[in-house]
Amino acid sequence: MIKLLTIDDELDVCEFIKDFFSSRGYNVSVALNGKDALSIVKKEKPMIVFLDVIMPEMNGLEVLKQIKEFDPSIKVIMVTVADDKETRDKVKQLGADEFIKKPFSKRYLEEVVIKKIIELAGTSKKE
Repeated sequence: MIKLLTIDDELDVCEFIKDFFSSRGYNVSVALNGKDALSIVKKEKPMIVFLDVIMPEMNGLEVLKQIKEFDPSIKVIMVTVADDKETRDKVKQLGADEFIKKPFSKRYLEEVVIKKIIELAGTSKKE
């Protein structure tokens, strides 16, 4: 089963993503802050992570950095209202695999996840 993790300090965003992907057969975990997210990443080892940039305490950039240090193969999709060039450049530099601006459509979200799953499948076949 494909494991996803959604990290956002807004519970409705997490529940929206969880409900949408759970109904399609994915195993979806939720974290409302960076500390909990990193604990879940280490325990569950999700294939794909949806990560908000702007969060209290530990922002998404720090969480992204730690996820990629733990396991660079985890696909991290940044999901945020922040759409400035500086933020995009920084997340790319830290290893983000995709950048989605809120609000987003369900269809686009699903297309991005399918694309990342295909990338992961291609990578595992080469190893």
